[in-house]
Amino acid sequence: MELTDEWTPMLRTEAAGYARVALANIGREFPTVVHQVLTGPGHLAVRPRDLTPVFYGSFDWHSCVEMHWLLVRLLRVAGDVVAAQEVRAALDAQFTVAGLAAEAEFIAGRNGTSERPYGWGWALALVHETSTWDDPDARCWSSAMTPLADALCDRFLGWLPKATYPIRYGVHGNSAFSLSLALPHAIARARAGGGGGDWALADAITAKARAWFGGDEGYPGGYEPSGHDFLSPALTEAELMGQILPAEDFSAWLTGFLPEIASGEPVSLFTPAVVSDSSDGQMAHLHGLNASRAWCWRRLAEILPAGDPRIGPALGAARRHAAAALPHVVGDDYMVEHWLAAYAVLLLT
Repeated sequence: MELTDEWTPMLRTEAAGYARVALANIGREFPTVVHQVLTGPGHLAVRPRDLTPVFYGSFDWHSCVEMHWLLVRLLRVAGDVVAAQEVRAALDAQFTVAGLAAEAEFIAGRNGTSERPYGWGWALALVHETSTWDDPDARCWSSAMTPLADALCDRFLGWLPKATYPIRYGVHGNSAFSLSLALPHAIARARAGGGGGDWALADAITAKARAWFGGDEGYPGGYEPSGHDFLSPALTEAELMGQILPAEDFSAWLTGFLPEIASGEPVSLFTPAVVSDSSDGQMAHLHGLNASRAWCWRRLAEILPAGDPRIGPALGAARRHAAAALPHVVGDDYMVEHWLAAYAVLLLT
């Protein structure tokens, strides 16, 4: 992915610090949250790494996946300014065939809803990051991830046809963001072998996004944010549809969905959220809202056609939200630091 001049200097200044945070997080097993359905006595894992031997750190499974994605992404786009040898060694130790097979079993063998859809989306983003990088280590990591990739695709394909309605709130269940994360891998899977690959997931995501969101108009973005959002339901939906729809169709869809972007309305979507207590795990989510909004606004500015009057307001909103979020990525409370760096890297790359 080519970086724009506006964001590259920020990334290169902060990349080493982000990598250090991620390296510390992936090995930090406690404190932790384990979400597990018990189907009988003796089914409770003794400790997180007994259940998920790769993604056991960073407080919870999906945050640990995010931190691994961050490390691979930084190696790809800023490998000369991070401790590349240390990062590669850490990922080599993590991405073992046996460990990733256990992670695939965790996804495939549970009750079908574990980490759905947020963790699934981030995990396919990680798979995509390794599988599309022409690098010797990445090729090894990607090969070891094949069972996990297959399990995740199977889970998406089993869920999407039955998901009659989208989830529109701004936390882990949000449907649009997870489909956006999964879509690049789905497309790459379809295009493998010159377009003769497996189109099932790409087709399922595209069809469901159109069914869920294609007719949306007049979204009440002024009601955002909710008190512990880390995603904007309005902006994540718009970002996903920007990937799904042809450019001309998307421009018209966005006009109907959020008709006053060019005028900076609704104001709440253009105004960073205030975080009153970073040590409160739910309130701390709002730092992520600022970071993910910045990413969405940047993405919308990039997707819209040159000269579109919405580009300037979108970039201004991206800059304001980035300025609110990025100072909290490193050195804040662990309720922030175990995950926020992934959103910073998503924004800056």
